[in-house]
Amino acid sequence: MNDAYPQLKALGERNHHMASKATSDVLERFVRYCEVPSQSDPRTATAVPSTPAQVDMARVVASDLRDLGAKNVTLDEHAYVTAHWPASAGAEKCPTLAFCCHLDTAWQTYGSPVHPQVKRYEGGRMVLGRGRDGAEVALDPVSNPELTGLVGEDLVTTDGTSLLGGDDKAAVAMVVSLLARLAENPSIPHPALALAFVPDEEIGHGAALLDLDVLGAAYGYTIDAGPLGEFCYETFNAAEAVIRANGRSVHTGTAKNVMVNASEALLRVHQLIPAEDRPEFTQDREGFFYLERIEGDCEDARADYIIRDHDRTRFEARKALLRSAVAQVNAEYALRPSARDGQPVLSIDISDQYRNMAEVITRPENAHLIESARRAYAACGVTMRTVPMRGGTDGAQLSFRGLPCPNLSACYHNAHGVTEFVPVRELETMVDVLQALVGTYAEGYQVER
Repeated sequence: MNDAYPQLKALGERNHHMASKATSDVLERFVRYCEVPSQSDPRTATAVPSTPAQVDMARVVASDLRDLGAKNVTLDEHAYVTAHWPASAGAEKCPTLAFCCHLDTAWQTYGSPVHPQVKRYEGGRMVLGRGRDGAEVALDPVSNPELTGLVGEDLVTTDGTSLLGGDDKAAVAMVVSLLARLAENPSIPHPALALAFVPDEEIGHGAALLDLDVLGAAYGYTIDAGPLGEFCYETFNAAEAVIRANGRSVHTGTAKNVMVNASEALLRVHQLIPAEDRPEFTQDREGFFYLERIEGDCEDARADYIIRDHDRTRFEARKALLRSAVAQVNAEYALRPSARDGQPVLSIDISDQYRNMAEVITRPENAHLIESARRAYAACGVTMRTVPMRGGTDGAQLSFRGLPCPNLSACYHNAHGVTEFVPVRELETMVDVLQALVGTYAEGYQVER
């Protein structure tokens, strides 16, 4: 199969031992993992995991880890999978290095059943299939200009009926394939590894219940960024807001000065949020308000927002703006003849989700995490591109819990949608990057703490 994928041309000497079995192993695993639906669901987020499907995915990964000979493989009642891999000879005294990936896939579109396919991109517009509405689904260099650099390459795509799940199953496949490589050739230099595969990252829970004492790592990396070469140590500050509206329903023919329409009260709040501060109008370090969901009727309605900003001061200002909008609408309704006896129409609850992990990763004692990643990418002929992540990772939680974890490429494009794809070359090359990375830490890279 390696003859069909002659992509690995610029590896450092340490990677030249790689056999064709290893280069195709990650593709096989990735396709197999994608076929296991495992969406999380914010509507059932009080349970962990939020969906039974994530347990199915966790069982598959735990089984693969045991088959490879990983130590201390554990699958707990919350669908967290943890394991350890011993250091190579001579690297036993190096600090334990962690890798963390998430098992769930995005909930915003169809995620089951998943039909992954490998297609050669020949240029121009490439049809993937037809969506559930019968409309053609295609990749197009107009919307994905990076395709112009992928002509002649194989892409793992969906068939148009669901998302693929490269976010984050590509990463899961990479880590497990790295272990397969270490099992096949124990002489590859590496420190002891601590491995975590967690549920519900897509709904903001992620690594919250991960036992760091059991994991036993000094530092680590999440693998949940986009195209090959991306590296993120800066994330949004994040919060979620739930606005509830209580109205009064009467017959529309006798509604004057009596009816209070809960759904319209929510629409009025949305009017007070600057339109330019929506995700579709922002980029780079520009924050936003995102209306995730709105539902209800005249008497009861609910709107769920997420609030994002890289800058902590602006982030707090955004939360204040949303509270102010709710207060203004309550004041407007209080002046109406239909006022609800002094009871506010709206209530708001805002909960912080994660903080910008740059606060932790940029500390001098953690500089090695950035430099080691740069060295690993370079060893594989890849130029590292540091980008501010317009989202969050499990590393944001972990970093503030004492396990600094910047974010490596998972190599997915068009995440959270039916046009998601992962180039096979990028998928395979990232396994080499992970090997180079563990080799860097086995070389006795000095960490000043």
